[in-house]
Amino acid sequence: MRKLIVALIISLVSVSSMFASGTNEKTVSEDSGKTRVCVVYTGNLGDKSYNDSCNIGSQRALEEFDIELKSLEGSTNDEWKSNLLSACEDGYDLVICAASNLQPYLEEFAPMYPDVKFAIIDTTVNEPNVQSISFAQNQGSFLAGAAAAMFTEKSDISGINDEAVIGWVGGMDIPVLQDFYTGYEQGAKYVNPNVTILKAFAGSWNDPLKGKELALAQYEQGADIVMNVASGTGPGILEAAKESGKYAIGVDLNQDNDQPGSVLTSMVKRVDTACYLTIKSVVEGTYKGGTTSYLTLADGGVSLTDFSVMRNALGDKFPEDIVEKCSVINDKIISGEIVVENYEGFGPSAN
Repeated sequence: MRKLIVALIISLVSVSSMFASGTNEKTVSEDSGKTRVCVVYTGNLGDKSYNDSCNIGSQRALEEFDIELKSLEGSTNDEWKSNLLSACEDGYDLVICAASNLQPYLEEFAPMYPDVKFAIIDTTVNEPNVQSISFAQNQGSFLAGAAAAMFTEKSDISGINDEAVIGWVGGMDIPVLQDFYTGYEQGAKYVNPNVTILKAFAGSWNDPLKGKELALAQYEQGADIVMNVASGTGPGILEAAKESGKYAIGVDLNQDNDQPGSVLTSMVKRVDTACYLTIKSVVEGTYKGGTTSYLTLADGGVSLTDFSVMRNALGDKFPEDIVEKCSVINDKIISGEIVVENYEGFGPSAN
């Protein structure tokens, strides 16, 4: 009876999402003997950011291990819930929830499917069959904010005005992005307590036009540089920087070459590593449900890129002091001399 009810729910909910899900190669039947893995996304692949980073990790696992891999993509709450429920019902050995938007659905479904191993990235779900992986994005963003605050003072560089104004554009207004912003603001004010920070949310992970519009508005308000924290919305932010003769900071993956000469650096978040290691733990029998991981600067979970693309673009005008100061700040965070604040509910104490 439960399977009939669930099937009806999936059928009803997924009418609007039937074209939103995708399947990776090497899909085989349940009785193949392979470890069966499904990754549920809250956005689309091809974002050159968060989702693509997670996919890089799963594709690495696909190459190295004898697994079946399926990817389910979706852009709305109904699609996310339907895709997760479908993955639960299809008997996968491991279901990875790629982002924190799936938290309420995983909290609902994990107790209903005790034999399924789950993982969730970017938040914590306290269930015995869920492995949670979070990141110290606040630490990486502290470095990004510090770099932005230093860069906005370099008025001898084309596109930099005399005002100490920087920007930040996020995708959806969710706690994990607030944690990004908390670190960004603290890092910027560590460098210059009087810096002005413009903040906006696009309300979507898949709207590059909205991202571009918000970034352009911040540039018009005096920002020289805007941090992109918006997944598939982010390419529009980087385009706005290029078109305005301004600058941006990338996120999740190395986006320095997406608009060469317009991206100062990127705050890399190793979602790929989290996804890969989770699959590896199931394949090798070391998976432990009911556990949490919190990956910091010291762990290599987050970092800035090396500024090399901007160095090439600016040549002798590139401000090397930014690299040197960021390196010093990085070491101070790792040593504990600088304590980066978390948004409420985040950080090691929350795990």
